[in-house]
Amino acid sequence: MNFIDKRVSIKQAIDILTQNGIHVDEDQATLILDFLYLISKNHKEPKKVETSEP
Repeated sequence: MNFIDKRVSIKQAIDILTQNGIHVDEDQATLILDFLYLISKNHKEPKKVETSEP
């Protein structure tokens, strides 16, 4: 998958994961980033329900 607006590099992802005790290589970090970008792309904000006050 190619995402145009990737703002987190693979190196940054590896560093962040390592700081949290998760050791991954570049291939695994790429897979994790692609998964997170896919989730964020498909995330939809819940609709606000308008309620009228009595």
